Amino acid sequence: MTRALTCSSAIALVFLASGASAEVTPKEVWDSWQAMLTSAGQELTVGNTADNGGTLDVTDVQIAYKDDLGGSASVSFDKLSFVDNGDGTVTVTMPESYPIQMVFPSQADGPGSMKLTVSQPGMKIVAGGSASETSYDFTAPAVTVKLDEVTDESGKALDTEADLTMTEATAKYLVIRDGDKTNLDSSFAAKSLALGLSGTDTQGGGGQGKMALTLADLSGTTKGNFLNAEIMANMATALNSGFTMDSMFNFGAMMMDVDITEAAGPTKLVANATGGDFQLAMNKDRMNYGTSLNGAKFTMSGAEIPFPQVEVAFAESGFNILMPVTKSDTPQDFSFLTKVVDFTVSEDVWGLFDPAGSLTREPATVIVDLKGTGFWTQDIMDPSVQMDGAEPPGQLNSLDLVQVLAKAAGAEVSAAGGLTFDNADLQTFAGMPRPDGKITVGIKGANKLVDNLIALGILTEDDAMGFRMGMAMFARPGAGPDELTSEIEFKEGGLFANGQRLQ
Repeated sequence: MTRALTCSSAIALVFLASGASAEVTPKEVWDSWQAMLTSAGQELTVGNTADNGGTLDVTDVQIAYKDDLGGSASVSFDKLSFVDNGDGTVTVTMPESYPIQMVFPSQADGPGSMKLTVSQPGMKIVAGGSASETSYDFTAPAVTVKLDEVTDESGKALDTEADLTMTEATAKYLVIRDGDKTNLDSSFAAKSLALGLSGTDTQGGGGQGKMALTLADLSGTTKGNFLNAEIMANMATALNSGFTMDSMFNFGAMMMDVDITEAAGPTKLVANATGGDFQLAMNKDRMNYGTSLNGAKFTMSGAEIPFPQVEVAFAESGFNILMPVTKSDTPQDFSFLTKVVDFTVSEDVWGLFDPAGSLTREPATVIVDLKGTGFWTQDIMDPSVQMDGAEPPGQLNSLDLVQVLAKAAGAEVSAAGGLTFDNADLQTFAGMPRPDGKITVGIKGANKLVDNLIALGILTEDDAMGFRMGMAMFARPGAGPDELTSEIEFKEGGLFANGQRLQ
């Protein structure tokens, strides 16, 4: 995590000049940029500044960032030019290439340092608007980041090569500064992104590997209110001081090709997908985080795989969580979703335990979609808060099962319903808040699946008998053949199944 934070700060330095701040004149552009850098906790040094009327040239620019754990990142520009276009806008010209250096905290896992070169021939940045509200238009035919050197924790250079290229990139920014607060509204798009990585393990068994990843039709937006570095050091303080962020990233077709050669032999992974997205939003009331990947297929082969290759695919996968993030004494909404839809695996895998094809090969689906209310009794974003103490850090007030579905091998289990919780009663259910409410469970194809598993030798007759007896206790016949239903109800301090009291 600490290395990721340092790396993120370095990446921010790469794009800062293309969207950080600008005003109506070249000098005001540069002044505002300096204010943005220092308010973000970065150190700025400048060799020389020359104002030639309509052009302001700044040379030997060094921007550095250091974290509290010993990590650092820096970027250098030989020359920055701010040119008055005569129409109230300013063109910012950057070098066609510039270096970035990163040093990672010694107590964290991963590399010790990195040196990168960013190349951006033909980049154009035009700033306009007013001193208080500045807009930016950014275009670049291509932006390439090349790994020049990476070392281990001892400083030894590793045999690793990497490069990343983004083509036909465009971006728009609107920056509004108000004291130490900066409001940002931005969007970007790119035709493609390509990442290449290769290397040799010189410390282990001498294995070699390479990876190629491509993404098409990238786009994203970021809106938020950002504060100075001192406040942002404590996320709980930042959220209560007005920090907000709402970001979305989307991509189209994805392809990945991985080749690894080790002593045991080669391993190959090929993956592709039709698209996906990532989102993260935060304010003092909530955090929303989610990802998705659609139309994905993964093919793997290798010396340790007992058949030519394995294929795994799914139509849709997703994860999303919405939850409160600050201390409160009143219930707040939360939700949780995870799903994999139409999951399939190659016939070679099925053949390992079902060569006769007794089980249906229909795609499998798992969906867990929940919502409810609750609140935190502590500021969970405060680094000083201990989440593993004797007292729970929060309270659950209600839980609704919007959709719970598991479907595979011809059987299906679903559940829906809702519960409320009495947090004043921790005795009835042995330290847990007393639930009240009902959950309805539906089961289809269970008996047929059990018969097939017995025929395959996966279940014994005794195991199956115990399973069926348990089903008879907790479920009753449903509307169709081989269908069961069960109503699990919490009421009057007890647990009931289909009206029969179990506790």
